[in-house]
Amino acid sequence: MKPLRRRLSIPLAIYFIATAIYLLLSWERLQAPTPNNHFVHLAAAWLDGRLDLGSEPPGTNDWACFDEATGKRCASSSSPKESYRYYVSFPPLPAVLLLPAVAIWGLHVRDALFFGLLAGLAPALLFVYLRRLREAGESQRTERDDLLLVAFFAFGTVYFFSAVQGTVWFAAHVVACALIVLYLLAATDGARPFLAGLAIGGLLATRPSAVLLSVFFAIEALRPALRRAHDYAEGPEGGLAEKPSFRDLLRAALDPETLGRYARFALPIALIGAILALHNHARFGDPGEYGHRFLMIRWIDRIEEWGLFGYHYLARNLTAHFTSLPWFSDAPPYLTISRHGLALWIVSPALVYLLYPARISLRVVALLLAILAVFFLDLLYQNTGWVQFAPRFVLDWLPLGIVALALMGRRFGRLFTALVLVSVVVNSFGAVTFDRHHRFYDEDPTQERFFQPH
Repeated sequence: MKPLRRRLSIPLAIYFIATAIYLLLSWERLQAPTPNNHFVHLAAAWLDGRLDLGSEPPGTNDWACFDEATGKRCASSSSPKESYRYYVSFPPLPAVLLLPAVAIWGLHVRDALFFGLLAGLAPALLFVYLRRLREAGESQRTERDDLLLVAFFAFGTVYFFSAVQGTVWFAAHVVACALIVLYLLAATDGARPFLAGLAIGGLLATRPSAVLLSVFFAIEALRPALRRAHDYAEGPEGGLAEKPSFRDLLRAALDPETLGRYARFALPIALIGAILALHNHARFGDPGEYGHRFLMIRWIDRIEEWGLFGYHYLARNLTAHFTSLPWFSDAPPYLTISRHGLALWIVSPALVYLLYPARISLRVVALLLAILAVFFLDLLYQNTGWVQFAPRFVLDWLPLGIVALALMGRRFGRLFTALVLVSVVVNSFGAVTFDRHHRFYDEDPTQERFFQPH
């Protein structure tokens, strides 16, 4: 009983401590529904037997409007017409989770409280996964190292400021990060392909670009066949004692057992994808349309011209991720942050260790390839994540980055610990000030201003 109690005590303590801190810093947002509670409205519409919202939604922030008379986006300059139908365009899984609460409290659900209670799950599950790797001999980290990495993720990255918001854009990240760690738990060694596919299906219904994390499972599923067919011994850090050749990897991929894993992995993704396609088709007549083409936003013209993803957006996203600096002045408040957020290396400098691995294993390769696939897709997206404290879309891959840090073998000495502490200080500032102390943030409403004006 004592070992079980201890095994549960640490992840439970992480959950309760992290959740308490998140809720404390969300305090005034917990008193009432947030002003951008789109998922609550979506759940309420379903419970009312509707696919659209039934009436004009509150506010003007990222609602989709479809004109049934023309089959096009509603005219932005006109008054609402009888043929206008309003929708939530964000992928719907968070609304599914809200259904029981909305069934009880209706539109009065305090969504910041609901998602704040979920926010502690990702850090707690991340510790469970890191401990599993350590106990299997695949990670050489200590328990202290694992706790340091969990603290870094929970309070030293953009997860911190995202976890205390509760609004539609950030709620999706809270749900997605928990799903990503559940996916890692199921996908490692290709052990639970159906559950891994279920998690990816959940991501398709939450943060669709994170579906490319499937690359990790595609490689992990090869490991049993490599061990069996080629008698590769296990090495440290989740590696194999011998490096498999390309031919070995191809044979492992075509192994009947591996193909069976791939099929079980794909099944729930296909089922959830089919449900989403039916939902989209019922709303917009297009199985692939979530509704973003019908958003009532001032920069809809660029989406219509360049699409949701494309090379056209790469430069602005690279700027937001890597060169967006704080603006200093000699007048209060002396510091201003672009609404595109601060560069990733400023808010989480400890992530620089991802560039300096001490060793590379097959699992690290799987993690890095999955990260790069998702990261590159997000860099092609039409939005930087605006408005934000720092690039929030990195949360689509960040849990894998934390695991990669654990497996790369670089010693966590004083420098790494210092970088984690700096990360925590910077992100604490973001968690306290973002969408609260507006004087620290630029007021440009156009999305066009990245750098300090003259």
